[in-house]
Formats: sequence, C-alpha cells, structure tokens
Amino acid sequence: MTIQVRGGLTAADVAEMTGGTVVNPDGRKIMHITTDSRDVPKNALFVAIRGDRFDGNNYVEPAFEKGAVCALAERVPENAAGCVVLVEDTRIALGRLAKAYKEKISPLTVAVTGSVGKTTTKEFIYAVLSEKYSTLKTCGNYNNEIGLPMTLLGLSPENDAVVLEMGMSAGGEIAYLSKIAVPKIAVITNIGTSHIGMLGSREAIRDAKLEIRQGFAQDGILILNGDEPLLAGIEGAVYVALENKNADCRIENIVEGENGTAFDLLVRKDRYESITIPTIGEHNVLNAAYAWEVGMVAGLGEFEIRRGLMKFRNPGMRQNIYNGNGRTILDDCYNASPESMVASLKVLGSMARRKGCRSVAVLGDMRELGSYTLEAHRRVGAAVAAYDIDTLITFGEYAAEIAAQAVRFGMNSENVYVFRDISDADALGRALVKITRPSDVVLFKASRALALERAIAYITK
Repeated sequence: MTIQVRGGLTAADVAEMTGGTVVNPDGRKIMHITTDSRDVPKNALFVAIRGDRFDGNNYVEPAFEKGAVCALAERVPENAAGCVVLVEDTRIALGRLAKAYKEKISPLTVAVTGSVGKTTTKEFIYAVLSEKYSTLKTCGNYNNEIGLPMTLLGLSPENDAVVLEMGMSAGGEIAYLSKIAVPKIAVITNIGTSHIGMLGSREAIRDAKLEIRQGFAQDGILILNGDEPLLAGIEGAVYVALENKNADCRIENIVEGENGTAFDLLVRKDRYESITIPTIGEHNVLNAAYAWEVGMVAGLGEFEIRRGLMKFRNPGMRQNIYNGNGRTILDDCYNASPESMVASLKVLGSMARRKGCRSVAVLGDMRELGSYTLEAHRRVGAAVAAYDIDTLITFGEYAAEIAAQAVRFGMNSENVYVFRDISDADALGRALVKITRPSDVVLFKASRALALERAIAYITK
C-alpha cells in the first residue's frame, strides 16, 4: 500500500505521534507512506510491517536504496544509512500515527460496517456528503488494521469529511479500528453470516459489529438496520427499515425501472417522495436510505441529498450492469454471502421479468462459512427456485449443493449445469457461450477467491 501525504510530515513528527525514537535524524519532508518495499516513491516513509509470512523489518535497507527518507521499524539495521523511527510494534504505531494525523485535520468522520452492503453504503454516503463537503473515502479493500490508517493518512488539510469502511473477521478488530477513526456517525448495515466460520454465531457477529461504538466521538450517532431483530432495542440508535413500521426512517413504494429505482422515505414525521437512485434492488434502496440519514445528521438539505444519491456509482465487480454481446450482464463477482446471493437473485428475477427475457444465474462457492457452509449453499439453492430463475450454472464443489437444492425445490434439472473444478474457468466459459443466448440476463456471483470474472470474458468478447 502506498499513499500520498498531502500535508507532509517529518521524522520528528512521526516520532512524536507514535511515541517512537528517532535514529539518524533527517529533516527532509515525508510526502508518501508505503508498506511495500518494492514500491517506494521519492521522499517516502517505509512502514516495516511484520506479518505471518514476511517481516518488513528485513527490507528497511532496500527501501532506503529506492529513495525512502525514513523508516518506521521495530529494529535498526546494522550500519543503517537512513533515518529510522524506532517503535515496539509498527502496526500499533501506524494506527497511532493515523489517529494523531486525523486529529490535526478534524474531519466529520463516518464509519460503516456490516456483513453485506458496507462498500455500497459507503459509496452512497460518499456521494451524498460530497455535495457539501470535501470528502475522502476508503478505496479498494483498505478497510483493515493497515488499510484504514493508510486511508486516514491520505487526508488533506482541505478535507471536511471522511467515510471509512471497516471490515473484520474476528472479535476485537472493529473496536481497534473504531478507536483509531473516532467516528461521529456509525452505520451497521446488517448482521449476516459472513465470517460465521470464525465467530461461530450471528450473535457473535452482532457483538463484533457493535464494537464500532467503542471509539465513538462525544455524542456519536449509531444508525442501524431496523429489520434485524438482533439489533433491536439499542438505546439512542436510529433505525432504518424496509419492513419495520416503527423505524425512524421507513422505506415505502419502491418502483424499479430499467436503469434505476424510485422510492419514498418516511423520516419520523416527514415524507420524502420519489427519491431516485441509479441502481436496482431493495437492498440498494436500504443502503441509500442509510446515506439519507447520514446526510441529514451531517446538515445537508433534502435536495443536496437527492443530488448526491443520483451521483452514486457502484465500485468494480459489485452489481455492475452492462451489455455483453446482447446479454445483460450483472457482474457481482467481488464477493458473496448467503444474504447477498439471495438479494442478487431477486434482482436477477425482477430484471428478467421486466425485460421479458430468460434469467441465468452463474453462482460459485461462498467461503469462510465454517460449519454453516452446506446450510448456506442450500439456502441459496432454495432461493433460485423461489425466484423462478430459468437457468442455473454452478462453479465449485460447495456451489454444487446450490444446484442440488434448487432441483429439490422444483427447478427443472435439464436447466441446471454443474462445474466443480474452480481451476478450469475456461470450461465454464466455453459452456456459457453455448448455454446462454443474446437477450438473456446473466448474473455472476461468487466469493472473491473464485475469480469468476474469468468466465465473463467468454460471452463479452
């Protein structure tokens, strides 16, 4: 990871912010920060991260040779020729550095977590806040103990707001990130089954997500999914819902069109009609409603929020819709969980019916589900049948259970195709050319490890 430090820092600044000690002082300005010794821009600080398979402390000297002006490290190399800020733990020091740097700029800070939809919700919030504030957002997968601090260190003095995505796979991780970020507003999109293999239950996942409150700024505001019973009854929280009629912000009258969705919001006693977003799916309406609440808390007016929602753009491989040789492609290959699979199947069925076309679901394995793996894939198989998907193609050993369950729930087995070898995306791609037709609506969704986009190329060339 490499970011530009727009305000610039010195080694003395880094030492003060991290509690480190400067060895071989150098007064030159640090204008970049990197954790990759292979990618060291001129005037960079190299942060020597110690991991399970590598130790960045072994690469301090090569980083100096490539142009680093300083290293944040746990030990000083023999005959060190460059400036080193010496600390006990570079990961913790990076977090301290980011927190102190952010405090100097003091932007409005919004944090987003959840089992499903956190990236899309972050993008909606970013689009809304950008109507009033100079806003920075988490990019790519910079949502962990390294990525989040690096995002904060990319703040410029002009930034009024920052929207941070917080990912996790175990308890304690969200608490750590929240204490670095110190959010004023936090959103938990839902409690699903992602990482249930690590945490063991949805209740444990909820508790891990609620750690986001541990770093709250004074009078922090928590925005929650009002349709999730596991999140009910939290004092002071603001609830957003599709179904719960007692929620603070309730969604009504959803109408999907060819290129977007309109809906109404009843926010406490006020009604806002015909809000539009440039994407489809009830789950995306819910994500947009979270952004509406954030916008109101942040002091934006109704029409600023409406304009921001219309400027939303999906990040890569997340329900991107485009034409592929006559076929409508729903490219949702970035990741998958049972909840997001079911939501995408609902979108697929709805879109195909509107167009009067066949619906084709290309679904791959879902990972990190532990003992819940078979049950999760069977749940998706039942949804394939429930949403009347015309053709199902599965990719991977676990995904084969989706196919079996879809047939059990009434899908015609002649319209079901199973590919178990995830190393052979070419076989899947060649079959797609034969199975799909121009005018079909085709959904691609799987966990990131399957790289399902490899097969899309066959029908989009």
